[in-house]
Formats: sequence, structure tokens, C-alpha cells
Amino acid sequence: MSIDLSTLSPRELGTLITTAQKRQAALAKRAPIAQVRGKLTRLAKAEGYTIEELFGGGSGGISPSTTPRKAASPARGRKLGKVAPKYRNPQNAKETWTGRGKQPRWLAAYTAKGRDLGEFVIPGVARLTPAKSKPATKKRVVKKSAK
Repeated sequence: MSIDLSTLSPRELGTLITTAQKRQAALAKRAPIAQVRGKLTRLAKAEGYTIEELFGGGSGGISPSTTPRKAASPARGRKLGKVAPKYRNPQNAKETWTGRGKQPRWLAAYTAKGRDLGEFVIPGVARLTPAKSKPATKKRVVKKSAK
């Protein structure tokens, strides 16, 4: 964030200085990050956990040189690898789609006009992804009792 100090009035500058001094004082009161990491590691170990189990870090653990990572949200799930495109726009060959995620606008527009998704499959490279079918109902097995 960059603030152009030349455009601020004396009152705004005073407010900015006061706010900065309060923030600086709050940061100075905090314990050093290495000390906090040590406390967390000792507490986790005392309870029978590792930092990786608690926070989902890699096998390297927490070190002072690593930056904190955002936890993966459950909505995102696992990361998928790169995939070759399956569909191509006939009007613009640079526009392709792998079949993952939301349909691109060009493909949604064509399918809204009634065109079939199979018309846009790249020949020889991909096959049309079958629609998800409903699972078959489970058969109920009844064991006969021995008499």
C-alpha cells in the first residue's frame, strides 16, 4: 500500500501518524515469532500431536524461514493435475476447454442454442465425457435360515 503524503492535509497527516504509532506499539508488544512457534511446538508435542497434524503443513515442519500458508478450504478439495483440452471453439481455435470446471461462455452460448456438446470434441485427442448416471439400486440379499 502506498500513500501519497503530499496530498494529505495536516489533520490527515496527524491521524496517519497517530494510527501508525499505535500499530507500531502493538507490534512491539508481541512476542518474537520464533518464541511463539516454540511454545506451539512444545504444547502440541505434550498433547501427542505434531504441528503438521494440527495445521496441515508439509513434512518439513515449521521453521523460521517458512511463510505461513493458507489452509486448503474443504470446498476446493484435492488439487488436480493439468489435463489436455477436450473441446475447441470452431470459430476460434485458441479457445479450448478441458471439461473441468464451469463451461466457458462460448460453449455455453452454443449449447444454449441447442447444439450438442459432442460437436466440439477435439477429434483424436479426446472423447466426450459421459454424463453422470444415477447409481443402480442396491440388491437386497436375504439369507435363508437353516432349519
